[in-house]
Amino acid sequence: MTEHPTSHDGGHAMAPGASGPAEPRGVVMPSRIPAQDGGATLGLPAQGDRGAERSGTEHAQVPEQPTGSEARPGPRPSAAPGRAKGRGKSGARGGGKSRREGGKTARSQDEAAARSQDGTAARRQDGAVPRHQDGTAPRHQGGAPACRKDGDPAARPGGDADGHEGREDTASRSEIAAATRATERLRFVGSATRRIARGMDLDEIVLGLCRSTVPTFSDSILVYLRDPLPVGEERPVGPVVLRLRRTDRIPDAPEDAEDSVTDGVLQPVLQLQPDVGPAAELCQVRRGGSLAEVLRGVRPVFGESAAAREALPELLGVDRSLPDPHRVILAPLRGHRRVIGAAVFLRRPDRPAFEVEDLLVAAQLATHTALGIDKAVLYGREAYIADELQRTMLPETLPQPTGVRLASRYLPAAETARVGGDWYDAIPLPGSRVALVVGDVMGHSMTSAAIMGQLRTTAQTLAGLDLPPQEVLHHLDEQAQRLGSDRMATCMYAVYDPVAHRITIANAGHPPPVLLHTGGRAEVLRVPAGAPIGVGGVDFEAVELDAPSGATLLLYTDGLVESRLRDVWTGIEQLRERLAAAAELTGPDHSPPLEALCDDVLDMLGPGDRDDDIALLAARFDGIAPSDVAYWHLDPEDSAPSRARRLARRALVRWGLSSHTDAVELLVSEVVTNAVRYASRPVTLRLLRTDVLRCEVVDDVPQLPRLRQARATDEGGRGLYLVNRMARRWGATRLSTGKVVWFELNR
Repeated sequence: MTEHPTSHDGGHAMAPGASGPAEPRGVVMPSRIPAQDGGATLGLPAQGDRGAERSGTEHAQVPEQPTGSEARPGPRPSAAPGRAKGRGKSGARGGGKSRREGGKTARSQDEAAARSQDGTAARRQDGAVPRHQDGTAPRHQGGAPACRKDGDPAARPGGDADGHEGREDTASRSEIAAATRATERLRFVGSATRRIARGMDLDEIVLGLCRSTVPTFSDSILVYLRDPLPVGEERPVGPVVLRLRRTDRIPDAPEDAEDSVTDGVLQPVLQLQPDVGPAAELCQVRRGGSLAEVLRGVRPVFGESAAAREALPELLGVDRSLPDPHRVILAPLRGHRRVIGAAVFLRRPDRPAFEVEDLLVAAQLATHTALGIDKAVLYGREAYIADELQRTMLPETLPQPTGVRLASRYLPAAETARVGGDWYDAIPLPGSRVALVVGDVMGHSMTSAAIMGQLRTTAQTLAGLDLPPQEVLHHLDEQAQRLGSDRMATCMYAVYDPVAHRITIANAGHPPPVLLHTGGRAEVLRVPAGAPIGVGGVDFEAVELDAPSGATLLLYTDGLVESRLRDVWTGIEQLRERLAAAAELTGPDHSPPLEALCDDVLDMLGPGDRDDDIALLAARFDGIAPSDVAYWHLDPEDSAPSRARRLARRALVRWGLSSHTDAVELLVSEVVTNAVRYASRPVTLRLLRTDVLRCEVVDDVPQLPRLRQARATDEGGRGLYLVNRMARRWGATRLSTGKVVWFELNR
């Protein structure tokens, strides 16, 4: 008995595309070449010459064989008689296989007979499986039906040549397309959320949402946000108002574009303008309304839902025409605790409608956008608080003391870090003097700004005591040590006297000032560096220098002259050269304008050259001419007030201010009388003629006079009341050696 070299036993079919252990041997593939007998399909061997057609006797177990053109090539004889591939030498094993195949063949004959009797044998068509005369399909090597190529409906057992397998292939292609769309959605959501997350402020986040969705996800988008946006734990008590924050869309269709037909319904071409367009700019959400219900539900909804059909006109305006409801998605924007807005996604009629999965995409976009807006609002509030803290700790306006003009600049290290420890100040002092202060607390944080505010307040208090500059720095050092062991700062403190044309400077580890003379020469002043404030146990030294009229003193922090690209001394030299170049442009007889000079100094900073915040204070020394100053020393005796009146009268006549004689004599008499009543040393009287007429009386008594309402029976107590009513301004300042009382009159 001849054994068939097959890789399967009768009837078992292999999965499409699978390979058995002996796949090349005896496998017959269908051929589309028509046969000579009228177009019957021939089965061609897959191995070429080894599978040549044979006309020998077929297997003994097959009782009926196809004849003529339907005959199939028989099996190739075994390589060795009585020994099949993969079998042992014993013939009994081969006999067992024959008996099994014989049983399967008998069952095949019974099934073929049943199909023949029922008349259910399939007709032969072009490309169909060749069949026997009795209607049964031919068996090959053990009774298995002939195999077909992949993609043929009858290639697998149980296949239906009438289209069953075609339907399965169509379903498979649909599943692959659905998986591809799902993958594309995931990629789109990942890309869009990354773009939204890159935004730092509110506008960048909303712009990221619009640019990532149009035109990839929608043809246009409208983003509404609450006005005002709640911050943190705030609980707004007023009605919810939505304001159109931004719109975006693909280019509009041409004006002559006709309406499109979608699903048999005429749809108008959607046209959105880049601004608010026909959409409502403001929308007040009614309590219990459809829009409030949709926003409270949080989940995105199609425009076809009952709630959305009523909510969209409420949001966009009743006159707004919308496309098909399947092309509109309304997505609420919910932050950490509350709804903060809504986004409307729209598609044109000529584009496929939104699917159910697109609701999940819209939900992801809305969630990431809302959380980003919440963080941006919180960050903006913190930046606003830091900026306000910094600005309120710096002087809002500079004073305009007599004999000096001032200008200042402050630049933060970056727009995202608007808080630091640099500060500047100008404090009027008695005797028409002015204290100029510039300091720098180490660090760029809220703590640095808070320490800066405390040191600035301390410096103002110490300046009011008229302490020498070195004593002011000493007390600032003690204050910094009380604030903490790591609270360190640098400071430059200078006092300018416009009458003496002198300036006294003390330094605590700060870069030296630069003095620009009228002729255009700029010099770096030699001031002892000293130790920074907060080190403790260090004495500070003050130097007194000339301050000629027309000269400009520039005090600054190290952010102006030091960066990653240059050291501090290189920066100081560049600053000196910059000031000299600016002075050359105005000529040797004129000083450069003060405000323009400050701007020109800041222009020396190149892009990316600012690593630290910068404080800049410029002082133009005008001074007071000796001819405009008159002063005398009066002994503390009863005749001092009358002598003071005579001296003041003579000075006013010399200055051509005789019209102010009566008022000046009265006020000078009252102030000098109060001074000599308690003084033990000579009293100083000084008159200054500037834009105003100023009178100063200095004595050695530290107690400051107080303004009070005198009773009818009191003999005194009315002097300061007269000064307060008649003078333009007046005041009293405590000095280290006593006090000074002054008043001013308009010229």
